[in-house]
Amino acid sequence: MSGVVRFSRCGGPDVLEWADERVLPPGPGQVQIRQRAIGLNFIDIYFRNGLYPTALPSGLGFEAAGEVTALGEGVSHLQVGDRVAYGLGPLGAYAQVRNVPARYVIRVPTGISDEQAAVLMLKGLTAHYLLRQTYRVEAGQTILFHAAAGGVGSLVCQWAKALGVKVIGTASSPQKVQYALDLGAWAMIDYSREPVAERVRELTGGQGVPVVYDGVGQATWQTSLDCLQRRGLLVSFGNASGPVSGVELGVLASKGSLYVTRPTIADYFLNTDEIQRAADELFGLVLDGKIAVHIEQRFALKDAAQAQALLETRKTLGATVLLADAD
Repeated sequence: MSGVVRFSRCGGPDVLEWADERVLPPGPGQVQIRQRAIGLNFIDIYFRNGLYPTALPSGLGFEAAGEVTALGEGVSHLQVGDRVAYGLGPLGAYAQVRNVPARYVIRVPTGISDEQAAVLMLKGLTAHYLLRQTYRVEAGQTILFHAAAGGVGSLVCQWAKALGVKVIGTASSPQKVQYALDLGAWAMIDYSREPVAERVRELTGGQGVPVVYDGVGQATWQTSLDCLQRRGLLVSFGNASGPVSGVELGVLASKGSLYVTRPTIADYFLNTDEIQRAADELFGLVLDGKIAVHIEQRFALKDAAQAQALLETRKTLGATVLLADAD
């Protein structure tokens, strides 16, 4: 049996339910994982509240780390007893034990904890494709990253600094501003008190930035466009404040022939080898001391509703993990 968090209707955190379910042996191409740590992400909320549709009843969560306990037919790159993690698996990571398609599962090296591995999968791989693929940042550049004190932002601030890139971040409180500065942000803007676009122009000598990474969505869309330099790129990768709608292409022309992209992680990591290579780069940065994984909140898996409520109201810092075996 495995304890799992499920929901049968869309809504607030109160729709999440704790249940015990029987776990079948892994099928062909699957591995069974005894999970230790599960990552909490805003995309989990999108499925719970119905923004992203899914068949109900449903599990939640995409990233977790633990130990392989059984192998299905045809799995050759893993062994029973391997410490593993995944971040692109099907919904259902909020579970103590589960079967996962082996193509999403990668090995975790010695020196990386289960909690670190869980955080470095979906959030870390997101940071990877944003900084190294969607727009490959270069030393000497100045970029804007919204929600710099969040799970992805806390990784981006450190990684960008290691690359010689200046991060201008936004956050909603003095505490979050200081948190991101301590992580390596070059400058921070408290958007509850300061005009973001105006401050970005001041910080960049009136030029704006070549790229804005925006995981907030609707509330920051217009501001993000106003922060870009001529032919700049807006990378809209999330909807924390709601989805962007009513996009007018003429606005992009009038603001300087701007570019916009709406990437998803699944289009950047198409197979096990690509996932493993990116994860190994992230693990290496942690082991070399260039990135610290800041886990500021820990909850028992059965308390997932409480964790989601805090994340949804932007009361968290850094990353949050759910612990599968905690009471």
